[in-house]
Amino acid sequence: MSDKVFVAGHRGMVGSAIVRALGKRGGPAPLTRPHGDLDLTSQAAVREFFAREKPDAVIVAAARVGGIHANDTYPAQFIYENLMIEANVIHEAWRAGVKRLLFLGSSCIYPRMAEQPMREEQLLTGTLEATNEPYAIAKIAGIKLCESYNRQYGTDYRSVMPTNLYGPGDSYHPEDSHVIPALIRRFHEAKAAGAAAVAIWGTGKPRREFLYVDDMAEASLHVFGLDKAAYGAATQPRLSHINIGTGEDLTIAELARLVAKVVGYAGRIEYDASKPDGTPRKLLDVGRIHALGWRHRVGLEEGLALTYADFKARA
Repeated sequence: MSDKVFVAGHRGMVGSAIVRALGKRGGPAPLTRPHGDLDLTSQAAVREFFAREKPDAVIVAAARVGGIHANDTYPAQFIYENLMIEANVIHEAWRAGVKRLLFLGSSCIYPRMAEQPMREEQLLTGTLEATNEPYAIAKIAGIKLCESYNRQYGTDYRSVMPTNLYGPGDSYHPEDSHVIPALIRRFHEAKAAGAAAVAIWGTGKPRREFLYVDDMAEASLHVFGLDKAAYGAATQPRLSHINIGTGEDLTIAELARLVAKVVGYAGRIEYDASKPDGTPRKLLDVGRIHALGWRHRVGLEEGLALTYADFKARA
């Protein structure tokens, strides 16, 4: 990719994977700015940045993210920060004449009881999961921003909806992290302490799909690199987003056993049914991305081993 590409959110798990994937393709180093140098929630700061740097293309990987606990505890921050980031970056990219942009969303945009696997057409067809509704609404707004600017201004702003992501660069915060890093930390600490049992939130019955973050980055750049006609044909009728996932899922209980195996924890796994399960099932229909020539490469057990190595290196 020879364009001057601005990657918003390059220090996060998703953004850093995008930067790695761009690096493999050669060309100019992507344009990046840490939060301390550019506050994406400030329209004035974002406007000044675009006027000065004049990127040719933009990838919006910046977001306030977290697991069930974080989403349920900080709903105002999740909706405000994500709305501000995407509105400022997308609008100011348009003002600066940027014709190509990729917005990264989340599979939580789909209704809580959506038919499985979830097709792109199911957006806005039902009630969202309550525990992450503010975040989901913000991500839906990002999709609709891209769609609306394309309709009104003729831009080429695209959206991809990754399934649950994990991998190097993830947050292992003891309360606010997603399920895989939370399980890795919990089993690692239990192993070190010689704990007889580890308690997991919920019943263990919900089913989830997981994608290694570097696979997500390759898929995102694959979609971004499609010619406009191919992307337009893939997102008809009048859609502006494409699902990215593996098309495979497993229960949280099965996931917990697999993480315990990778970490080497041999104690009991218990389930706290008083804690929320979240959406019963979240499996994406990945027919469109497969038809466009991309499939994931990293299997779950291999990806968990790579992620655990990352956790130990950062501990």
